[in-house]
Amino acid sequence: MTDLAPPSWSRRRAIGEGLVALAGTGLLLLAIILTPSWFDHHLLPSFYLMRRWYVVLESSSRVALALVGVFLLVVARPRIGRIVVDRPSALIAGAIAAVLAIGAGQLTLRWLHPSTAWLLASIEPLRRPDPRLGWTFVPSREGHKTVGGRTISFAFDGSGYRVRSLNEPVDPARPTILFAGESVMFGEGLNWDETIPARVGAELQMQSANLAVHGYATDQSYLRVQAELPRFQRPVAPVTLFMTALLGRNLDDNRPHLGPGLVWLPAVPHARLMSLAQLIVPFRRDMTIERGIAMTRDVLLASAALATARGATPLIVVPQFNREDNIERTLRRRILDEAGLAYVFVEFDDGWRIPGDLHPNAPTARRIAIAVAARLRATVTSGH
Repeated sequence: MTDLAPPSWSRRRAIGEGLVALAGTGLLLLAIILTPSWFDHHLLPSFYLMRRWYVVLESSSRVALALVGVFLLVVARPRIGRIVVDRPSALIAGAIAAVLAIGAGQLTLRWLHPSTAWLLASIEPLRRPDPRLGWTFVPSREGHKTVGGRTISFAFDGSGYRVRSLNEPVDPARPTILFAGESVMFGEGLNWDETIPARVGAELQMQSANLAVHGYATDQSYLRVQAELPRFQRPVAPVTLFMTALLGRNLDDNRPHLGPGLVWLPAVPHARLMSLAQLIVPFRRDMTIERGIAMTRDVLLASAALATARGATPLIVVPQFNREDNIERTLRRRILDEAGLAYVFVEFDDGWRIPGDLHPNAPTARRIAIAVAARLRATVTSGH
C-alpha cells in the first residue's frame, strides 16, 4: 500500500511521523536538561512536600519523560504515520476531543474553585471576602471541626481575632502582643490554649491578639497588621511568622497583593487549569523568584518600621519543619539576615505534625512559643 500511495499520502505520513518524532526528541532533551540543580533553581521549597520527596519526584519525572520520549519515537511514530494515511478523521476527532476535554476541565474547575474560592468555602473556620485583604474570618462566632481525631473549638471576637471564647474579646486598651501569619500561627488543629499566641501570652502574663488568617501570604499578614495596629493603645510587640517553605505563596498574584514599592494591587485572574498545574509543579522563573525575595524582604522591613513607629518591638518567628537544606538556608539569609531583621529560628526534625494533617502539633507549638517568649522577655517585658 505504501508503494502505491499517492504523493499527498506520503507527505501526510511524513509530516505526522515528523511531528511525533519532534515531540519525542523534545521530551528526551527535557529529561537531559532538567537536572537536580535546575529543579533546585526553579522549584521553591514546599510546606506540603519534604525535600526528600521532591528529590524522588524529580528523578521519577526525568525517567518518565525519557520513557515517554522513547515510546513516541519507537512505538507511536510509525503507528501515527499509518493512522494519518488510513484514518485521518480519527486524528481530527482525537484532537477535537482533547480540546473539548481541556475546555470542560477549565469550566469545571472554575465552577468548583473560582480563584481563591477554596478559602471561602463553607468549611471551618468560616471566612468572608475582604476587598483589600482577600478574605478574613467571620467575626463574633464559634466553630468546631475534627482534626487528627480531636474536636477542635475556636471562637472569634468582633474584630475577627481568634480568642478563647466569645466572652473574652481582645481589649485594645491593654498591653498586647500581636501575632500575624497564616494557619500555623492561627493554630490549625489546636485548641486555644495550645496555640502559639496563647502560650506566649501565658508565658509572659500578657494579652495576645491572634490576627493570623488561613492562607495568608506575608504581604497579606502585613496589610492586616497595618489595618489593626492603630486600634491598640499599648502594642508591645508584633510577632510575624515567616517560613521559606511558604515563600511561593508570596509570589502568587491571584489574590490582592503588594507589588514593587509595596503598592497594593488587585487579584489577577488565572485559568484554573494553569493554577492547578502550578500547584502541582511550582515552577518559577528566575525573575519571579528574585522579585518575590525582594518583595518579602521589603514587606518584613515595613512591618518592623510599623512596629517601631508605635514604640513596639518587632519580631519574626521562623519555624523550620524538617531539617533546613541549603536552598532554604540561602533564602532565609537573603531575606532576613541581609536585611538585619530580628528573628527567632526554631528547627524541627520528626514528629512535629498532627496525625493525618500538615500542621504542627501541640508540643511543636509549645516549643515555638517558648522560643518567642524567651526573646520577648529579654527585650520588651521590662518596659511594661
